[in-house]
Amino acid sequence: MRGRPQGGNRVAIGSNPERNRSHNRRVVLDVVRVHGPVGRTRIAELARLTPQAVANIVEELVAERFLVETGRLRRGRGQPPIQFAVNPDGPVTIGVEIAADHVTTVALDLAGGLRGHRVTPLADTIPDVVLPLVAAEIAALEAALAGADGAGENAILGVGVVMPGPFEIEGMSSVGPTTLAGWDGIAPAKALAEAIGRSVVVENDATAAAVGERLFGAGRHLQTFCQLYFGAGLGLGIMHEGRPYRGAFGNAGEIGHAVVAPGGRPCQCGQRGCLEQYASLQALRERLAAAGIAAPDPAALARLHAAGDPTLAAWIAEAAAHLAPMIATLENILDPETIVVGGALPDALTDALIAALDPLPVSVASRRARALPRVVRGQTGRLTAALGAASLPVFDTLTPKLDTASAGAPVASRTPPPFTPPPEEGRLQP
Repeated sequence: MRGRPQGGNRVAIGSNPERNRSHNRRVVLDVVRVHGPVGRTRIAELARLTPQAVANIVEELVAERFLVETGRLRRGRGQPPIQFAVNPDGPVTIGVEIAADHVTTVALDLAGGLRGHRVTPLADTIPDVVLPLVAAEIAALEAALAGADGAGENAILGVGVVMPGPFEIEGMSSVGPTTLAGWDGIAPAKALAEAIGRSVVVENDATAAAVGERLFGAGRHLQTFCQLYFGAGLGLGIMHEGRPYRGAFGNAGEIGHAVVAPGGRPCQCGQRGCLEQYASLQALRERLAAAGIAAPDPAALARLHAAGDPTLAAWIAEAAAHLAPMIATLENILDPETIVVGGALPDALTDALIAALDPLPVSVASRRARALPRVVRGQTGRLTAALGAASLPVFDTLTPKLDTASAGAPVASRTPPPFTPPPEEGRLQP
């Protein structure tokens, strides 16, 4: 047994003073999201709020279409209690991932259901190309949603956008194929808000990916974990006590530019031997291209892996050799419950990379009694970052800040089902 409670065994609780009503709303929403369908009395017990406070908050959330009645739970004598769940037909959020070679746009309901998605190739990353494309993709997704279920403009709760970092770092921003060229001196949130006509929350892709896994994937029952995110480059998302750790300037987790091979391969950031020169999708593509092998998309990589391509196998071995000590270092510094690996790599290739890490170096995570393996594959697939982006506008709404002074109440084992990636990239799914 672990010496301290696992993150999944801690719970945010409500506060009864009226001035904390906003916090209490978040607590009630989070209780219903995790445990629902659930009745008012059980919500009050889990949130440690008075029944009257819960009744008032639930009434508001139903009126605002955040919650929905699901019927009555029949048990024993007396009037069966009305059950409530997060409303899958309520407000939706839009998430946009701006990558070096594509734009992914998703619509997510508050119950974690994927309402639609689009994937569009990106020929150039300069703002004059990206901004109108993002606006057009969001408009197309909104139109499809309205046609599918009558969702109007008021049903869009917010827009989140993720971009590869680092942000505004001299000598590191907007350099090389793993970042976005042409954005120096431009405030992304302001430019995107003007193009879209809505307020926008902007985050780096690895942090957003961690948020996506926290709400809907491998981290949904965890509080503290790391996310190794394979985009074109390699990023690190850090979830601490159920919330993302961003650092002082939003650049925490820029692991791709950690030097792992001093004097090694040159990196566009000006250093030599950066981790993403060995362990990243861009490094893999460059290695394949040098061997005369084209792999323009994840499906092509999956076929190469299934065929046992030796160049791909050599990249897996090299990437694992550089990742393994870095994983042990992260464990020693951050002490996460586990490290989640996800992003643009096909699942089979991710599994092979995780297998190649064995045996991992000894670290503080080398405990015999573990609830999880030291490294696990993410569950939200290649839409991880976009799903995280869609979660950003309502993350504070759905996920209250943990009250550590009063933590320790058990959380029921009921958790949302794993997110199932759509079968076809680029096609809108109703």
